[in-house]
Amino acid sequence: MGNIIEYTDVELHRKDLVVMKHVNLQIQEGQFVYLLGKVGSGKSSLMKSMYAEVPIFSGSACVLDNQLVSMKRSRIPYLRRQMGIVFQDFQLLHDRTAYSNLLFVLQATGWTDKTEMAERIEKVLRNVGMLNKSYKMPHELSGGEQQRIAIARAMLNNPRIILADEPTGNLDPATGEAIVSQLHAISRSGTTVIMATHNHGFVSRFPGRVMKCENKQLIEESL
Repeated sequence: MGNIIEYTDVELHRKDLVVMKHVNLQIQEGQFVYLLGKVGSGKSSLMKSMYAEVPIFSGSACVLDNQLVSMKRSRIPYLRRQMGIVFQDFQLLHDRTAYSNLLFVLQATGWTDKTEMAERIEKVLRNVGMLNKSYKMPHELSGGEQQRIAIARAMLNNPRIILADEPTGNLDPATGEAIVSQLHAISRSGTTVIMATHNHGFVSRFPGRVMKCENKQLIEESL
């Protein structure tokens, strides 16, 4: 099985400062990968580099057969359509229902058939147990429910990779555990999941590869 993410001696900068260096990383389809590290350790920058939000300063980086260093800007939307992103603060549009949040994404990514859109939205909402809450506005949902909608949104275009950046950061422990369980199940169905967190407790309950960001380096922990 080939690697869908391959970084070789990558260096990342933010505002002229080195945030990560000598990053070597190979990730295969369907793996569940933790990025552990303190706030400011480079986890988010590393994830953002995977969808071309943070440029690769030096080294070689290939994601889903795209060479990030030489990729034309016009290719970035195609790369991002193969990825789902889950944020700590949910980032739902507050002026529309949960259902309309998902519909907006499908329309923005080129779907046109109303029946197909309705079927896809129903499927992802059912997968995260939120079909009965689809008519609610984000402010009417709990944090855990909003994050489930965000996971459903990330799954809409059948992504090959899901990037979850501190997805449990704003949730209570029990709700956070349910969200990680959901992401773990998604990886078992064949989608690669990379989750940034500073909560080491998840690792024993939901096993996966563990990569640590510290001292601007990425180190794989052997379990």
